[in-house]
Amino acid sequence: MERVIERGAALDVHKKSVTACVRVPGPEGGRQQEVQTFGTTTAALLTLRDWLRAHGVTHVAMESTGVYWKPVYYVLEDEFTCLLVNAAHVSKVPGRKTDVRDCEWLAQLLEHGLLRGSFVPPVAIRELRHLTRYRTVLVQDRTREANRLHKVLTDAGLQLASVASDVLGKSGRAMLTALVEGTTDPAVLADLAQGKLRRKLPALREALTGRFRKHHALLVSQLLAHLDYLDEALEDLTAQIEAALGPFASDAARLDAIPGVGPRTAEVLIAEIGVDMRQFPTARHLASWAGLCPGTHESAGKRRPVRTRKGNHWLRAALIEAALAAVNVRDSALAGRYRRLVRRCGHKKAIVAVAHKMLATAYLLLADGRTYQELGAGYYDAKHKDHDVRRALQALERHGYRVSLEPVAA
Repeated sequence: MERVIERGAALDVHKKSVTACVRVPGPEGGRQQEVQTFGTTTAALLTLRDWLRAHGVTHVAMESTGVYWKPVYYVLEDEFTCLLVNAAHVSKVPGRKTDVRDCEWLAQLLEHGLLRGSFVPPVAIRELRHLTRYRTVLVQDRTREANRLHKVLTDAGLQLASVASDVLGKSGRAMLTALVEGTTDPAVLADLAQGKLRRKLPALREALTGRFRKHHALLVSQLLAHLDYLDEALEDLTAQIEAALGPFASDAARLDAIPGVGPRTAEVLIAEIGVDMRQFPTARHLASWAGLCPGTHESAGKRRPVRTRKGNHWLRAALIEAALAAVNVRDSALAGRYRRLVRRCGHKKAIVAVAHKMLATAYLLLADGRTYQELGAGYYDAKHKDHDVRRALQALERHGYRVSLEPVAA
């Protein structure tokens, strides 16, 4: 087999050790192989880098093992061409992978050009990605704490959530604070309502009649303190994200123009896929990487329905949320696409299809520097006009009708 890389190395990465295999030209035209194990501390990884440099290595391959590959990759990426390899792809390459060390087999695959590197964003995008993912986790934590608060109130017999639309709003917080401080009189608590909620004073007095005990007060105080901490942390984190997004502000503005995509979704899109679309040859490659493309299973001329593949779940979750918002935007092409598909595929598949279209649109906006142009709610109906007419005629003919069409004057 033709050799593509003369001086390559492969790493078998673990939590506490990294086993490296170097394959370089040997005497008399042969190949020379050397294997050595290093630690995973920063000092040990710098020693590994010097060892690879001493052998004249140009390319380094490693499998994406959990998060343990990250410090190794970050130390070596400035010196060598690093390939982060998907273990599922390597397992499909025929060979003696179970009989030899992983690093030796990877080194042989690397020198013959049989490895395909995964997408690793540049440093600025990686930093932004860390911030947006942590913000997502904090938002989820805040939602869980708010749900726990609702359960504590229900346990105490207080049905505040049935009357107030936002228990953690200004009026709700005042009532909860009063409960924690020992006030349990429904009339006094209801009188703390502000704004439009004062129209519901009789319902509030009834909803605030319960059995609020000391342990309920303790739980509510702890939950409110945690919610205050999360709100403050989210505010600080959002400010940091906006500062880190500064160099990509124009790209974020173009993405924000897509129906359903707000500033937060645009930040997640840039953090997950970057702004350089040369990493993905086409929009279809990006959709496949994100896990938003339909699976295919065709055998004997029959196509069977298959679930979407696994992909970047952070990006997928953000796009599904944006798609749910986009289908409610009147006179948008995305809403029209949803209405066409939901009759045939159902709600869930139609939402995934809309998310797929939104990701393809984002790809084109970032790849070509375009601005979003709304096509209108009737775009897909006009595009598939002939197909719709043909299907309608076929349906009528199956029921025994002969139909002739005459266009109506505009």
